[in-house]
Amino acid sequence: LASTADMTGMLKKYYHIVAFSWYIFVIQSVYAKRNSDIPPGMFVYGGPWKYLTFLNLFLQIVFFGLASVNDFQPVGKGSKMSLLCLCKDLLFSVLAFPVGMFVVLLFWLIFAYDRQLVYPASMDSLFPPWMNHAMHTLVLPIVFGEILVEPHIYPKTKNGLAALGFVSVAYLGWVVWVYLTVGIWVYPILGLFSSSGLTVFFFFNMLVLALLYLLGQTLNRKVWGKKRAESCF
Repeated sequence: LASTADMTGMLKKYYHIVAFSWYIFVIQSVYAKRNSDIPPGMFVYGGPWKYLTFLNLFLQIVFFGLASVNDFQPVGKGSKMSLLCLCKDLLFSVLAFPVGMFVVLLFWLIFAYDRQLVYPASMDSLFPPWMNHAMHTLVLPIVFGEILVEPHIYPKTKNGLAALGFVSVAYLGWVVWVYLTVGIWVYPILGLFSSSGLTVFFFFNMLVLALLYLLGQTLNRKVWGKKRAESCF
């Protein structure tokens, strides 16, 4: 049993470090494109920080960075380790899993319908296919893998959903602010809606995020059961 636990611990450490290093590489590759010949309006006002895809990459970096640091904390019930682990689990449950899933699912759904609404063909000259998949595809198996390698403590459902809702509204406010400031929607698809249509679209997106939060919570419980409460100790 001890050797199995050691192997599991090593796998978790390796997974977190590799994921952290991968996202560092991806976000550096994306950010380096800011000085390239970019499509008109793409990085106007806010640069890449107005895109949920880029914010999600940064979010994943923060999570896997915290997870990596937590992995190397001495075993025990010290308050510092417990606080770090609780913060890491809160970040994963409320943001890293649902937002990561949301980016992948919504991007490819809209892309399949009409790529011009979310990722115009002009982007292909800026981002090669591997970068597109790094930003919009590989996020999904990586967050699913995290569910499998380590249990996570979830907050009370109402609190978790409230925190996710707060962050979602903040991002929507940022998107609207960008439009009001420079007259360009972050995503072309938003220009197709009326004011009431935008309200419905935003509400639908928040509903999807809430369902993805519940999915992560359910998967965590199915895979780990009561053991999820032991992730910090």
